[in-house]
Amino acid sequence: MTKLISFSSDISNIELPKKFDYPYNYYPHTLAQIAAEELQEYLTHQNHFSHNFGIKNLESPNALGKMFGVLVVQQQDGTLGYLAAFSGKLADSTQHQHFVPPIFDVLDTNEFYLTTEKQLNELTHKIVSLENASEFTEVRKVYQKTKQLYEKLLADEQSRIKQRRKLRKKLGQQNNQLNINEEFYLREYQVYLNDKIAASKKAYQVKQHQIEELKQQRTNLSAWAQQEIFKKYAFLNYRGETKNLLDIFTNSTQNIPAGTGDCCAPKLLQHAYKHQLKPICMAEFWWGKPLKTSIRKHQYFYPACTGKCKPILTHMLQGVSIDKNPLKAQLKEEKEITIIYEDSDLLVINKPHELLSVAGKEIKDSVFSRIQKLYPNATGPLVVHRLDMSTSGLLLIAKSEETYKDLQAQFINKTIQKRYVALLDGILKEDKGKIDLPLRVDLNDRPKQLVCYQHGRKALTTWEKVEVLENKTKVYFYPITGRTHQLRVHAAHNLGLNTPIVGDDLYGKKADRLYLHAEKITFVHPTSKKQVSFTAPAPF
Repeated sequence: MTKLISFSSDISNIELPKKFDYPYNYYPHTLAQIAAEELQEYLTHQNHFSHNFGIKNLESPNALGKMFGVLVVQQQDGTLGYLAAFSGKLADSTQHQHFVPPIFDVLDTNEFYLTTEKQLNELTHKIVSLENASEFTEVRKVYQKTKQLYEKLLADEQSRIKQRRKLRKKLGQQNNQLNINEEFYLREYQVYLNDKIAASKKAYQVKQHQIEELKQQRTNLSAWAQQEIFKKYAFLNYRGETKNLLDIFTNSTQNIPAGTGDCCAPKLLQHAYKHQLKPICMAEFWWGKPLKTSIRKHQYFYPACTGKCKPILTHMLQGVSIDKNPLKAQLKEEKEITIIYEDSDLLVINKPHELLSVAGKEIKDSVFSRIQKLYPNATGPLVVHRLDMSTSGLLLIAKSEETYKDLQAQFINKTIQKRYVALLDGILKEDKGKIDLPLRVDLNDRPKQLVCYQHGRKALTTWEKVEVLENKTKVYFYPITGRTHQLRVHAAHNLGLNTPIVGDDLYGKKADRLYLHAEKITFVHPTSKKQVSFTAPAPF
């Protein structure tokens, strides 16, 4: 059973893509969009499983959104169809009739995992039982109480000897032999106290050793099971070659993230290769309640993640003709920097969108590299602060290290005032407000950021509505802090404005550009010590 789904829509006049989309930065081809729409129609009306996606009630505590994917494929006779997949588990099951199976089914009763999980649970139960047993708790209590008492007796004796030595020194009655006798006495006293607690200590250690042995058994069994799982996750590529997770991550500096291999894209490609179906195009979308951490919006398309999926897909797509990263093509376009103001100390420039502030690993063209060429005698880091590559607007450039340090200090002290203008993809009900959502990098999907109250850094933004235009809202953003992607996440996240910036291909929907512009900046000039302000009106 191939799980191949026939299109119910008429696709006869739609031209096939020449290449497979670059999976980490793309907007789905028309065929993939149609397949996604048909899958969404199925999810809306199906009665094959019951899962609370939270579509009707976002406040439901048990609601859980889910990533789904479709892969348009071509059979050997040229007929098109598509495959469907979900990430992880759905309705507490790894397999459903409408979707391709997992790479490795941990819930398969014929596989080792469930048996191993049962053994691990039994070990945990034994450990907990021993730790909570009255016999063990009583032995531990007696030992700890006795140990604490005798440690205090020894500490008190040491203190008395110390006081006697201080008194002898004060009276000029130093006695080396007496000091030696006291040291000998302390050692003997310590041996005596240890003997007193030896019985209770041994009774405790016997019980503790039993528990530690069980814990080590559990650790060893868990480590073995994890390695076996990594071996079971074996992925085909278009050439028919197979690699498991251990092979794929052999030269990686990162550990294999939890859930690797259970995303939609690997499942879809694996099933296509197994049934001699040629991959044509793909789409992955979120269905249901948004997450509290990373940004996931109902029915929005998302590319494959870079942490878990990129290493796998690099192998699985070997032999498939793939489009180049569109980001590289955008960055190769010549974009001019406009100088708004210049004096002997600094520059105020207007950075175009899709230009890096400083060079990246693969892209060297940047504001820094261009300024360095224009001013070869300038010293210091030059670029005082940064704008996201996709954000346009005002940047401060220091011509000397002294100026750089002065302006940097103003940023650190939060005395520099910045105003951004953005166009949001929807209508805001409120007129102004404050967003306080701590941010950190998404380790499994760099460079995206996510909201994290445990490890995130404070990120604070105030905002005000300017006007509503054709179902879109123009706003002013005033960032108090300067975290990576702060305004983009604060706009898109459901705990923020819940309305992405137009053209945000990371947290919203792709457009001709990201409609975010650093429009105004106010600071104290390092030399004149007067407050100055510069404006570059938004080009939208």
